[in-house]
Amino acid sequence: MWRNPVSLSFSALKPYSLCNYALSRVLNKTLTTVKMKTLDESDVGIFCFISNLPGFRGILKQRYSDFIVNEVGADGNVVHLTCLDAPPEAVVEHKEMKRSDQLNKSYASEIESFRSLAGDSDADCLKALINQITSGNSEDSISPVVLSANSDKSHRTAIHNFFKENFKFLVTDTIDGPDASSKCIRVRLNSGGNNGSGRNSKKRKERGDNPFDSRGSENWPEHQGKFLRFHLYKENKDTQEALGLIGKMLGIQSRSFGFAGTKDKRAVSTQRVTVFKQHASRLAALNKRLIGIQVGDFCYVKEGLLLGQLQGNRFTVTLRGVVANSEDVIKASANSLGRLGFINYFGLQRFGSGSVPTQLVGATLLRGEWKAAVSMILDPREGDILFILQCLKKCPGNFLQALKAIPRTLRMMYVHSYQSYLWNHAASMRVEKYGTEQVVVGDLVYSKADNTEEMTCVNSECEAENCNDIDDCGQLDEVSATELPVGRNNLVKVRFISYSLLKFFAISDVEPIS
Repeated sequence: MWRNPVSLSFSALKPYSLCNYALSRVLNKTLTTVKMKTLDESDVGIFCFISNLPGFRGILKQRYSDFIVNEVGADGNVVHLTCLDAPPEAVVEHKEMKRSDQLNKSYASEIESFRSLAGDSDADCLKALINQITSGNSEDSISPVVLSANSDKSHRTAIHNFFKENFKFLVTDTIDGPDASSKCIRVRLNSGGNNGSGRNSKKRKERGDNPFDSRGSENWPEHQGKFLRFHLYKENKDTQEALGLIGKMLGIQSRSFGFAGTKDKRAVSTQRVTVFKQHASRLAALNKRLIGIQVGDFCYVKEGLLLGQLQGNRFTVTLRGVVANSEDVIKASANSLGRLGFINYFGLQRFGSGSVPTQLVGATLLRGEWKAAVSMILDPREGDILFILQCLKKCPGNFLQALKAIPRTLRMMYVHSYQSYLWNHAASMRVEKYGTEQVVVGDLVYSKADNTEEMTCVNSECEAENCNDIDDCGQLDEVSATELPVGRNNLVKVRFISYSLLKFFAISDVEPIS
């Protein structure tokens, strides 16, 4: 069987007829009329291709191992998993006060300081809790205390920090308050402490409530970066699913992790992830228990990863069941791809596989139609909708609050999907109007040449021979220049009028895999 393992977008090769797919045709459909079929390119704004060849068809991702994704970091390095071992841990220079010394100490001055911070009622609750602990009562008989409801997040943060600095034997977390706009801080004895039993020594069902919201390990070495960066290798799992499982095993929430981009579920992928104040040894120990997931290549860094902090992804794709008019058509299509490249559309996987396209949800969110957005997300689809249902149970009719219950990275995926649709539609319209053989006013120009080389001015009102440097062109209206993030090569000369967008990938290193 012939295989085409190159990094490609099949939309450049498929023999679909061109059509002017109006923006409103997708975005104005209501839930009562949307009966989703399998998405094709025209549904996501793609209606122009760079080649007129008949193309060929094949099965993509028949096996998840047919689609291999390696993230390319902002530094240009391709991410691979090469080492599962944890590096030597830094030694904390100061020693912890022994548990017995902590409990024998008088905390009268600390309680008075807390009284000025939180008020008499909360200070009295804290005093009663400490009296129970120092009186020698058994841990099982000491109940946590819940402080007064507080809607000021900065004030709650100050209280958390106060306990960290003054009461090492107590731990705090945040729970829901009596109404949707407030939260309460819960204070309890740190049963893990320094006695070796660990925070999660009891099973969750024995604790009888939710696990703590981990703020990272205490007593972090000052000279060591506060974020642990590692490479996440996963098979047939999406990024959120994998990190959710790891977070559950570590006893931390999924939002503790940072990553530059989500990777396909039906694939074998490797990407960088960061987590706040977690020791590499804890994550490395999970490899024995994880199935289809591995973590490694650990290092400590100063900053956590954010969405978009990558150059792209490297794909190794295997096609199966290839069908074409002849082998010559296959060769011609592959040669065209290597010679002309392809329009860099966002592919179908960007728009989900549920009954409602994710770009429709994103457009609804941008319009502020919270109830409609919730209805779309709750429409039968793949994915975890537990966040929304739990919030609606607590706060019926508060659809905005229900949407906020979804992790921010997932919410942003809906908006990014709509953004991707707009990109596809704009790029298709650009190609339909001007073709692909010439650069016109409004294009972003990609240059592999050295940044100091002169560039030809692209302006219908400025002849090239009279304008050797683009900076000499004073006739462009609303010309702007954009700097790329630090650490990335400035290969894109951004001199444009904002009404037109086009972007091509030139493929120069396509080689078939035998």
